[in-house]
Amino acid sequence: MVEPNSRCALCNGPLDHVYQPMETWNVKGSLCSKCYSKKIFEHYPGTHERVNKSN
Repeated sequence: MVEPNSRCALCNGPLDHVYQPMETWNVKGSLCSKCYSKKIFEHYPGTHERVNKSN
């Protein structure tokens, strides 16, 4: 659950969903979806396909 007035640790934007950074990223606090995606791409270059594992 996202707390009211929660902000991204990198861009200070509002959080609609909370993403926790990997320890190796050296980021303190939660990330927004945009910054989380950027960090994933920085640390794991290449194509990334979203997979729905609930089915």
